[in-house]
Amino acid sequence: MTAQEPNVRVGVAAVISDREGRVVLGRRKGSIGAGKWGFPGGHLEFGETYFQCAEREALEETGLKVKAVKMMAVTNDVYEEWQRHYITIFVECKREDPDQQPENLEPNKCDEWVWKGWSDIKALQGSPSGTKELFLPIVNLINENPNIDAMMSK
Repeated sequence: MTAQEPNVRVGVAAVISDREGRVVLGRRKGSIGAGKWGFPGGHLEFGETYFQCAEREALEETGLKVKAVKMMAVTNDVYEEWQRHYITIFVECKREDPDQQPENLEPNKCDEWVWKGWSDIKALQGSPSGTKELFLPIVNLINENPNIDAMMSK
């Protein structure tokens, strides 16, 4: 068996907020990022726009019907341990029904979906275990965009 040559993939993260400015986060399961907090999201499919991907992934993972409204940021995420490299596109999304709550529709991929404020997320980032609890794209997002909460549409 020959080793697969490393390549770069595109990931899309759906950043879904509520009226209080909190965002949907889930504890990941799986080989990359298991046990870490991450946004709903996944791989960009051939021919799909990143807005379509964010909307699709949010619906598949959380049951939330959302409308993608803007691209917020892009991060360069290299996982040396797994020889994986991703470009992650963060897309701000609004719920079509502002009262709809996330459901865990893929329990094999996520423990739960919860609402967390940016201050809570940043506090995790700043704690000694922060980089152990946040998925690498979120770590990079905060490092590169310290005022990320101000980037969200009101």
